[in-house]
Amino acid sequence: MASATVTSSADLARNPAVVTRFAPSPTGFLHIGGARTALFNWLFARHHGGTYLVRIEDTDRARSTDAAIAAIFDGLGWLGLEGDAPPVFQFARSDRHAEVAHRLLAAGHAYRCYLTQAELAARREAAAAERRPFRIDSEWRDADPATWPDDQPYVIRIKAPRDGESVIDDLVQGRITVSNRELDDFVILRGDGTPTYMLAVVVDDHDMGVTHVIRGDDHINNAFRQRVVIDAMHTIEQADGTGAWPLPAYAHIPLIHGADGAKLSKRHGALGVDAYRDELGLLPEAVVNYLLRLGWGHGDDEIITRDQAVAWFDIAAVNKGAARFDLKKLLNVNALYLRQADDARLAGLIAPMLGLTDAAQADVLTAAMPVLKVRAADLNELAQGARFLFAQRPITPDDKAAALLSQAARPVLDAVFTRLHATPDWTLPALEAALKALAEELGMGLGKIAQPLRAALTGATTSPGIYDVLVLLGRDEALGRIGDQRVPAPIT
Repeated sequence: MASATVTSSADLARNPAVVTRFAPSPTGFLHIGGARTALFNWLFARHHGGTYLVRIEDTDRARSTDAAIAAIFDGLGWLGLEGDAPPVFQFARSDRHAEVAHRLLAAGHAYRCYLTQAELAARREAAAAERRPFRIDSEWRDADPATWPDDQPYVIRIKAPRDGESVIDDLVQGRITVSNRELDDFVILRGDGTPTYMLAVVVDDHDMGVTHVIRGDDHINNAFRQRVVIDAMHTIEQADGTGAWPLPAYAHIPLIHGADGAKLSKRHGALGVDAYRDELGLLPEAVVNYLLRLGWGHGDDEIITRDQAVAWFDIAAVNKGAARFDLKKLLNVNALYLRQADDARLAGLIAPMLGLTDAAQADVLTAAMPVLKVRAADLNELAQGARFLFAQRPITPDDKAAALLSQAARPVLDAVFTRLHATPDWTLPALEAALKALAEELGMGLGKIAQPLRAALTGATTSPGIYDVLVLLGRDEALGRIGDQRVPAPIT
């Protein structure tokens, strides 16, 4: 089907002037699969020193929303995957798409089709009754343009080849061959003059200089249909000497499935990118690292920095089979990144979750990060673990902690208060030595002291190490909280 002069995928793969694009439809949030597609496009461009662009395919006016567009940009920004140039909005280019459609029509590569919806429906029903695939076989394909009526509605259809085969050398899937009998004369311009997706994508990719189309493998069939338009425009421009419409290199990435092998859905943890940030409390670098490893890898490396990813990424190394999304593994990766994250940055991320605005409180939070972040898997857990630092006295213990603050615990807390009050050096070694000595004097295991003490200090039964808690709270606050529990609170 393709002319021998059309640039091949293999030729473009060696072209250093790489341009990729991520082209989402703004009909909902930025899906996790879309985020991975954006990442692979970004990485491929960066690896080759090329350009990565973003295009919003908003031609479906009924379903495209400003909120979805904002969510897409927000998600890409959070992941650090913004385009290298201002985004292109497909709908705004409708006149350009229509111009190409009419150029194809004038050159005889497309035709006016006057088949009505009723006629098409009848032909579909006949094909179904005969158990054969339905293909458009319009009598208007070869009609003399002089016979085209001007007073009837029509669409413009491309003339798809009917003989031979079409071949695409996909950078992920390998060579794919399709019989041209499988292609139909699809609509490129609707009756109202608006372009279809198949036309708009080809025109936009050409005008944006896209050399590599990296997208989900659910678009493989679209690639063969879009190639019909590309080859037709290439023939036209070669004939009139205006240039060429090179065939981009295609890389169709397998879709992401759930851990059970089924199509990815919300029950597998497939959420919008914003939910991974706002609801699950994940770090963007952890999400990027996990997405990178969904269908691509570099040996046994699990934690891969962005610089390493740019240096190592090879689209040919993407697996042909579907990757499986595992939310538990994502959370484990996030926990690793959380432990390595800058303390001041983490404090800044969770401060709003705690309602903190004071600089002094931010300093306390930052100082607490080394002992808090090792116990948390996400920002939500990190914030929950930090709440005790800013609880107002007298703190209200949860049910489990309240059970430890029984009447029998009050003498123990009284002894702890007395001992710690007499300990001038409020450091981890001094506090540890003081409490261990007290436990030995009382003939008790250290745990029997630490349990009610933790409940008194934090209002919970879990927290960082008890000595860390004492240091983080500071001498006056810690002694105040212990004192609140060692004697009955005064009646007010």
